[in-house]
Amino acid sequence: MGPAPMVPSMPDTEVIEPELDPYSRLVAQSVERISPAVAGIEARSASGRARGMGSGVVYTPDGYLLTNSHVAQHADTVVVSLSDGRTYEAARVGDDPATDLAVLRLNGSGLPHAAFGSSVSLRVGQLVIAVGNPLGYQASVTAGIVSALGRTLRTASGRLIESVIQTDAPLNPGNSGGPLADTAGRVIGINTAVAGGAQGICFAIGIDTAVEVAYQLMRHGRVRRSRLKLAGQTIALDRRVLRALERTEPAAVMVSEVLPDGPAQRAGLERGDLLLELDGEPITGVDRLHRLLTAERAGREVEIRLLRRGKRQSLTLVPEAD
Repeated sequence: MGPAPMVPSMPDTEVIEPELDPYSRLVAQSVERISPAVAGIEARSASGRARGMGSGVVYTPDGYLLTNSHVAQHADTVVVSLSDGRTYEAARVGDDPATDLAVLRLNGSGLPHAAFGSSVSLRVGQLVIAVGNPLGYQASVTAGIVSALGRTLRTASGRLIESVIQTDAPLNPGNSGGPLADTAGRVIGINTAVAGGAQGICFAIGIDTAVEVAYQLMRHGRVRRSRLKLAGQTIALDRRVLRALERTEPAAVMVSEVLPDGPAQRAGLERGDLLLELDGEPITGVDRLHRLLTAERAGREVEIRLLRRGKRQSLTLVPEAD
């Protein structure tokens, strides 16, 4: 009987990370940065029965969280779960159905939190990533592009939200309130709606709007504002228009709809008007106009300067309390 055959020893092997293509690398890096701050939200009745599910994003280390108003609005109890397994009963800080945004607070410290980007600098065609909990599947990721900017969206309260981002990043029930992020992992929108009966038409509230609303909710518990009852969109001004107006601000607001029986209609504003100034303050976009329409301006006359069919005009109107 001959000697036993020699069995060659297996060489030590090391795990080699797969080489990602540039697109995959951008998405993966963004997800790594933002996903720890993405939360699953369960709205419960007083008896503890689930009423609905959604998503949110923690944006401060001491537990402030942004989500949609409709996710938690009618819940008796809101339970928030983080990707690391921690669970909290969230306290309501404030709610604004007019923009479908709400701020919750988790009783914690040193929490993973996301950074905010800017929605005003977005470009159509830009890559974006949505992270949320669709249909209860935690930390699900989809990617797409910015399909359009400056959309308007009507909330359940009947108010129009301006400067809404349209994206084809697929969203499903449960994604509501979760973040839309850029390739650096910064939040540039809060996912809010899907166009019924359509594919690839989803909407997010621009983070510039969300930050302003969150600040007021943290400070006052509600958003105090006045309104003109119009819808508009931010548009860039042509260089020739800028020179003619002797204006340095590169953008203004174009009126896309005048709502009936409101200050804008009573003052004679028309669709297509280009709004330039309110009480001498430049209107550089929809978010800027919202910030100018403070509660203090409700019920008193203000002057609005505009461009209509190439001619400058001034109108006087009285914003109403919102």
